[in-house]
Amino acid sequence: MLSPSLAQEIAGDTSAVIGFNVLITDAEGMVIGSGDTSRVGTFHEASVEVLRTQEPAAHTATEAHRLRGVRPGITLPLVTGGRAVGTVGITGTPAQVRRFGLLVKRQTEILLRESVMLRSRLLAERAAEKLLADIASYDPLVVEGDFLMFRAAELGFDLRLRRVAVAFEVTVPETGTRRQGAPTRDMALVRSELLRTVREIFADPQDIVASTAPGWIGVLHRLPDRRPMDALTADCRRVVDVVAAQDGLTTRAGIGEPAASVSGLHDSYQDACDALRLGTRRASTPPVHLITDLRVHQVLAEVGRPARNRLLDRTAAPLRDQPDWPVLRDTITAWCESGFNLVRASAALHIHRNTVVYRMHKIEEITGRPLRDHRTTMALYLACLADELAP
Repeated sequence: MLSPSLAQEIAGDTSAVIGFNVLITDAEGMVIGSGDTSRVGTFHEASVEVLRTQEPAAHTATEAHRLRGVRPGITLPLVTGGRAVGTVGITGTPAQVRRFGLLVKRQTEILLRESVMLRSRLLAERAAEKLLADIASYDPLVVEGDFLMFRAAELGFDLRLRRVAVAFEVTVPETGTRRQGAPTRDMALVRSELLRTVREIFADPQDIVASTAPGWIGVLHRLPDRRPMDALTADCRRVVDVVAAQDGLTTRAGIGEPAASVSGLHDSYQDACDALRLGTRRASTPPVHLITDLRVHQVLAEVGRPARNRLLDRTAAPLRDQPDWPVLRDTITAWCESGFNLVRASAALHIHRNTVVYRMHKIEEITGRPLRDHRTTMALYLACLADELAP
């Protein structure tokens, strides 16, 4: 619990402040930190009794002479959790240094507790990272789901609860696109800030939040039965907004579907990553992407580029030759995703209905096929999605 590096730092800094040498021993009475570095690694005999009784002791010059490795001064126990984990000694006549004893002891114990808490937090973060990574790469032929359930339970997480996976990606713009005068961002600091932001918003004790790759944060969010997905989307937007307030950073999120098993969470996390990757390719889309809105894109992405290119060439080649192809593509997409409804399509495109009608007539003239024929329109729709997936 009391590392030599921490002990040396505390002893050196405290010695400089009070003007008397401070030394720190471990639970065996060995000096692991001292303002006088020549004493590090020596045995401090007076600490043995102090550790046993957990009571401070003073040593005059005569008494110190009879003890191995001891000089005049006082020795106090360092106690945490009711257990003595070491001692702190101050060199000088007991009358001189006694007034510093309690202060140095308490300050050292506070720093020790903070160090233990930090170490525990780091270990918990690493364990959560490992758990999320194992779920993300889960293969039932390699590891049993029950084993991951057990490991999660050791960390206080019940994987049988209904959860949904979320993937966040933070992007730092290139130097040339950063606002003039804005400081260069340290990616380690960015990662720490993003983790803190996500944990503040996804604060349920059952939420598993961990870094999965540089610039990526994964969340296995506990989804209460009555909580709608819209509320989860709103939480993701809050993360995006908070990060956006930090100069030069942008964030996107992908959301999977609810699951309550290791295999289901694996699929949910993979879906969240797919939603993030596929949603980012779409023009003028919000920064939070749900896989439920991108299932067709996901299937098309799995088909492979050669097949998608053939679909484009055979179905939409005349349209792609037009200078306003992106506008025509968005019109076809909106028409299909609006259920072939003119009012909803115009609202989705933020244009007048007559403009939608004009564009649809143009598409029909170029292709020679009516958009009222839903089979024709669906083929065009798939071709438009395939074009969006093109690099």
